[in-house]
Amino acid sequence: MIQDKIKTRAQLVPICQQWRRQGFKIGFTSGAFDLIHAGHADYLEKAKALCDRLIVGVNTDISIKKYKGVSRPVIPELQRLKIVAALESVDFAFLFDERRNAANIKLLKPHFYFKAGDYRESELTSKPIIEKFGGCVKLIPIVEDISTSGIIRQIRTVEMSNEKFVEEQDRTVHLKITPLKSSPAIFLDRDGVINKEVGYLSDPDDFELLPNAVEGMKKFMDMGYRLVIVTNQGGIGLGYFSLQDFYQVNKKMLTQVSRAGILIDKIYFCPHSKAEDCPCRKPKTGLIFKAQEDLNLDLKNSYFVGDSPWDVEAGKNAGMHAIFIRNQRSPEPDQLGVKPDLVAADLLEAAQLILQRERGEEPVTSKT
Repeated sequence: MIQDKIKTRAQLVPICQQWRRQGFKIGFTSGAFDLIHAGHADYLEKAKALCDRLIVGVNTDISIKKYKGVSRPVIPELQRLKIVAALESVDFAFLFDERRNAANIKLLKPHFYFKAGDYRESELTSKPIIEKFGGCVKLIPIVEDISTSGIIRQIRTVEMSNEKFVEEQDRTVHLKITPLKSSPAIFLDRDGVINKEVGYLSDPDDFELLPNAVEGMKKFMDMGYRLVIVTNQGGIGLGYFSLQDFYQVNKKMLTQVSRAGILIDKIYFCPHSKAEDCPCRKPKTGLIFKAQEDLNLDLKNSYFVGDSPWDVEAGKNAGMHAIFIRNQRSPEPDQLGVKPDLVAADLLEAAQLILQRERGEEPVTSKT
């Protein structure tokens, strides 16, 4: 019976203990399994071939909404759970609320943690956890290159074929497309965080990436975060440099980071001086919420990383976590007026601290 294969996580703990005593190799994987397709069936069949018993965790509706947006899942959790349990390759299935698999692995202690081949082991925050229990990660090659999001996009394309989904601005027609998947992001200040601080930076020749900036951004991406830059550029409003100067500096930055495979989703900036009291100038949140709308971002699980009090305050005001980057010109953390969640010396350390948090560890700052 299908219902016999559906358990709670707590019920599976003693079952896994008994399997280990009997010498069975236990495999574990998880996913949303929304609109189950041939790719899912192939993946789970290949996983089962590598172990004696296969357990599948199915994300609850609440957890899916946190990282895929309010429009997902399409299929309710109990129906998804029942379909997964019905597959011959699955021994047991259960629901879980967490976004990551740390708790599942700590409790079940499987021998194998299976992930699809489009992941890289460096992206998996649970890899050190399963290795701690003597297990290992196994990546399953993708044969059926199908995705649920792709299926939904096809359906939406058909539905919208007779709808107007363009907007005209300044005599230019733009496709108005919001990504289907709600994702967490790292919001970055630019000057003093990504590049060396230069007063009113306007010359691309003066642009210089800070140590560990590229490595940090790369690690953010490997962890599944999107990258968004939000920067105050009051020098434009004060007349110290032009919009074109600002764009040329950004071009230099994007050229350099793209060589390392880094993708910046968008750059948002406020050109106004402090005296203009603009709602988009940090610590106000106008640009952050504009990015959320444009890019379908999950602010609750996002971070704002900056080297000034208004960066920390902006992140907090928008309901995000905030990381303060200490440099030679920044105040002491206890002098900010608002307390950051974490303090780091550079972007690489910021990424490492977030990773420690996601693994359930106490973040440890290596530099002061």
